[in-house]
Amino acid sequence: MDVLAALEIKAVAADAVPRDLLLEADESWEAVSDYLHRGRCYGAFLAGDMVGEYILLHTRPFTAEVVNIAVSPAFRRRGIGGAMLHHAAERARAEGFRKLEIGTGNSGFGQMALYARCGFRMEWIDRGFFTLHYPNPILEEGMPCTDMVRMGMLL
Repeated sequence: MDVLAALEIKAVAADAVPRDLLLEADESWEAVSDYLHRGRCYGAFLAGDMVGEYILLHTRPFTAEVVNIAVSPAFRRRGIGGAMLHHAAERARAEGFRKLEIGTGNSGFGQMALYARCGFRMEWIDRGFFTLHYPNPILEEGMPCTDMVRMGMLL
């Protein structure tokens, strides 16, 4: 089955996004709770089941950010994340935004590669972001995640 041909991405209520899926992208429920209801939530569905999600948040004039994007582990590496990022760019453009941003941890090499393939470019590093805002140390692939790598694209 061609996963992307069967994929449907649509707006969903914040309360309809499974908590475990949100926590795949951000392990702090406190952080997720802060932005969950301020943004617009979108779900990626296969055969009626939500297999991915992202949240689009208006951050500054003419600027939106993807603040949480996740694909269920069983459905990763099938193009769903890229399809959601392209959808996010289309939505942001249609809503009049001129720039789309996204951030990830300094140890998120796979995420950074995906974002770059989708047209995002590195812009700056928010040093110490995760040590300042998250109560517990974060390790990815055995590496400490301390800094937020900020990426953006012009729409």
